[in-house]
Amino acid sequence: MRDGLGQRLFGMVAGPEGPQNRARIHDTPGPRWFGEDRPIRQVHGDASMFVGGLRALLLQSLHPLAMAGVAEHSDYRGDPWGRLQRTSTFLAVTTFGPADDAQRAVDKVRGIHRRVHGVAADGRPYEASDPHLLEWVHVAEVDSFLRAHQLYGAEPLDQDGRDGYVADTARVAAALGVVDPPRTEAELRQRISDYRPELTGTPAAREAAKFLLLTPPLPLLAKPPYAILAATSVAMLPAWARLPLRLPYLPPLEATAVRVAGRTLVGGIRWALARG
Repeated sequence: MRDGLGQRLFGMVAGPEGPQNRARIHDTPGPRWFGEDRPIRQVHGDASMFVGGLRALLLQSLHPLAMAGVAEHSDYRGDPWGRLQRTSTFLAVTTFGPADDAQRAVDKVRGIHRRVHGVAADGRPYEASDPHLLEWVHVAEVDSFLRAHQLYGAEPLDQDGRDGYVADTARVAAALGVVDPPRTEAELRQRISDYRPELTGTPAAREAAKFLLLTPPLPLLAKPPYAILAATSVAMLPAWARLPLRLPYLPPLEATAVRVAGRTLVGGIRWALARG
């Protein structure tokens, strides 16, 4: 049962080519961008990424130009698992894979970004390759992964480890085109604060939040654990990020029942994937 559950979870996240990709990423000899002792490997290899990933998508949607690019150029409604699988493969390759494969993955993403451009609903033009938008996507993602790991990771990081994680992710961000990405936890928090005047809840962002939290295409048996995952992700968002998305804010409940349920769920995922 454990093996079967782990394989289904891994298949959902990594896709049908997951086993082959995993073997290539981990077994191919050669230098890596990050050594085995680096914090990025600890964070990105932990089951808390399931919670952090959903939180990152919600937070990223608050930038109207970033959300416009997703709404107009991403088939997240029609193929949400395909998008998840591509993202997880990119994270795995750049974190654990050979340096040449990591660079090729970055080059591929940069090529896609050059083709993503348009005009948002408010009349402003956007380009996915804009370093300013790239930085927002990056800091929202890194902040989400780090917060999830501190709350639900098997071994939360100390201050040096958290700074090291942010510095590690800066290596990937710079390769993608982010100019001077944050390299410490304090810098990360400051960058997010700097973006707050630009953030707002658009109809597209609220529609995406509704889809991600309430109506993703899932089999019946997966809906209860996914509801816990969704509640746990929302509970990690700051209050200022929830109002624009019309998400609830219930601190006492979130600090007790949601926290316990989240730890149980992430622990179960970790248990299953240890064999899957």
